[in-house]
Amino acid sequence: MTAGAVPAGTALDDAAVEREEAHRAAVQRRTMGTLVAMQASGNAAIASVVAVSSLLAADLLGGETLAGLGSAMFTAGAALVAVPLAQHMRRRGRRPGLVMAYATAVVGAGLATTAGQIGSFPLFVVGLFLIGAGQAANLVGRYVAADLALPDRRARAISIVVWTGTLGAVLGPTFATFEKDAAGSAGFNRLIGPLLFSGAYFVLAALVVAVFMRPDPLVVSGGLAAAGEPRVRRMVQVRSAFAVIRRFPGARLGLIAVVISQTTMVAVMTMTPLHMRDHGQADLSAFVIALHIVGMYGLAPVVGIAADRLGRARVIQAGAAVLGLGTMVSVLAGYHPALIFTGLFLLGLGWSCGLIGGSTLLTESVPIHDRVAVQGAADLLMGVSGALGAVISGLVKAQLGFHMLANGATIAAVILLVTATGARRAMAPATR
Repeated sequence: MTAGAVPAGTALDDAAVEREEAHRAAVQRRTMGTLVAMQASGNAAIASVVAVSSLLAADLLGGETLAGLGSAMFTAGAALVAVPLAQHMRRRGRRPGLVMAYATAVVGAGLATTAGQIGSFPLFVVGLFLIGAGQAANLVGRYVAADLALPDRRARAISIVVWTGTLGAVLGPTFATFEKDAAGSAGFNRLIGPLLFSGAYFVLAALVVAVFMRPDPLVVSGGLAAAGEPRVRRMVQVRSAFAVIRRFPGARLGLIAVVISQTTMVAVMTMTPLHMRDHGQADLSAFVIALHIVGMYGLAPVVGIAADRLGRARVIQAGAAVLGLGTMVSVLAGYHPALIFTGLFLLGLGWSCGLIGGSTLLTESVPIHDRVAVQGAADLLMGVSGALGAVISGLVKAQLGFHMLANGATIAAVILLVTATGARRAMAPATR
């Protein structure tokens, strides 16, 4: 060894490691700031669309029978975009994928706005389907937050993105009246106002990502596909992703948690206003849904801290118990009106635990080069299951009653609780 040379494993190596850790931490801080702004704008856009989609669909159709088709297409769009969006991100990075998804949503908002003005329901449905790409981008945000997060802060990073959804959920309905009035003052159909403004919110989200998400967190984390890696067909990728999930107990539990939490929450929430109307409580439904949203998003940071400190599986167990309690309380709501507030709040909180704990566990349980594909497949299944839950909930309520729907959701929550309890034995101690 020459004079002055420093052997490997000494201070020079330690300094290089420290510089790399400092760089990753700086990129993560910049990414989280970008995601907060992105989610506030993206979720405001979605809330604006939701505020008028069923009303405008009913006007275009001349009745309420198929008014839910518009929302179904929006949900389907978000689910079906998940896999191609994941493919694009794995090859190009998070920033290009998010910008592309929001740009697609801008086109959808333009088509839906035009359809509302000229009275074309088919064009309106196409527009809502494309708007689903914006919702898919919003959902991917929680995974972007996890790309560079330290293991003991990963759930908290995801929870911050989920919590930011509160801002959009509040901003969208708050501005809806102004947006309608603006459209009416310009001589257009008042109901297209929120759709028009949703396009502007999507543009803002895309600009925030394009300008500030540099460097790309997926590139820094090493999650891009290797150069020269052959492309695979989407269904092949989906099958491969689910094969990866089956190999890891934590990934299996994470997938089951997000799917059951989403499906039970959507099914019960969708029918609650109708159940309340049956019992003469229709005037309270808007307040109940508002409290439900607080349960979904408002306590997300607390859920994230709990998942980091107590373990992902424990939070999933707690979420399953809270989901089950919320559905049981909701069954009694028709007879004790005050209970509906408690039941729907617990339903939202249980969903938050399942989504944050499950998304964190799913992400960290699989190899880094499989993560993006696994995340896309999970969001596909979650979206499809949620849409089916919404459709089936109406059929169950109409044929068997709300109490049977809620009882079915309770059984699903018990299944999740039992599954989480059994899976903990096969998982790493840090995630239990």
